[in-house]
Amino acid sequence: MMTANDPTQPVPGTYLFDGKMAKKGYGLNKMCYSFNEQAARDEFNKDPDAYCAKFGLTEAQIKAIHERDIIGLLQQGGSIYYVAKFAGLLKLNMQDIGAIQTGMSLEEFKAMLVKRGSGEA
Repeated sequence: MMTANDPTQPVPGTYLFDGKMAKKGYGLNKMCYSFNEQAARDEFNKDPDAYCAKFGLTEAQIKAIHERDIIGLLQQGGSIYYVAKFAGLLKLNMQDIGAIQTGMSLEEFKAMLVKRGSGEA
């Protein structure tokens, strides 16, 4: 019987980030972390392909970068904490990412947060 706390039961819209995914996404996450620095953001924006190559990204990861596919990056081993750095380059915030993950519009996602924050189910 599965319970609400069962770690094998995925939460819809999320991807389990375990050791296997961490290894898969190591270069991707390292690259995204680099975006903490303005010089790194500038270098990426100047030549995204060269910057991705610098961190050894896979073809699938590069494709997701080109397509600005946040979900694809998570599926390719991206940690949401690091992928959020890339999303910042796209002028997306955490609410935008939450909407993308849940398949809701930004307005629907914000309304859901307000409703849940008020204690309503």
